[in-house]
Amino acid sequence: MNASDVLKYGHGTVLRAVEGLPEAAWNTAGVCGIWSVKDIIAHLASYEHVLVDVLTTILGGSGSTLYLSKFIEPGGQFNDSEVDKRKDRTVAEVLAEYNDAHTKSMALIAQIPAETLRQVGTLPWYGAEYAVDDLIVYQYYGHKREHCAQIAVFRDKLKG
Repeated sequence: MNASDVLKYGHGTVLRAVEGLPEAAWNTAGVCGIWSVKDIIAHLASYEHVLVDVLTTILGGSGSTLYLSKFIEPGGQFNDSEVDKRKDRTVAEVLAEYNDAHTKSMALIAQIPAETLRQVGTLPWYGAEYAVDDLIVYQYYGHKREHCAQIAVFRDKLKG
């Protein structure tokens, strides 16, 4: 598997899903539960920050892994709290944050050997039988595809 390509294609899917979306439609609730498109992008931005923390840890970096710590916290409210944290930001700010975090992820993933990404057990909090590659496919690519499908359904309703 080429992790960089998987991340790149997932990111492209998100950008295409929101391309040309009218500004007023970004804040309409109900795209995913009570979330709007802006909320979904805020949610995906927070996941990109988690990935930056994961990849930084894999590279042996020190420093804050605040997003990862919050993400793996038992009984935590990561998703809702991260979306709520971005409620007062503009669409442009949320999208820029998502793009910036993705850029950091891409720079980090390029530094990690493919063998390391395939190594099972490197993420004990995710599951002893999984590798970083698995996390990228399921939690990033698949996750983005799922939310982009919800955005596509919403866009179809707007045309309706």
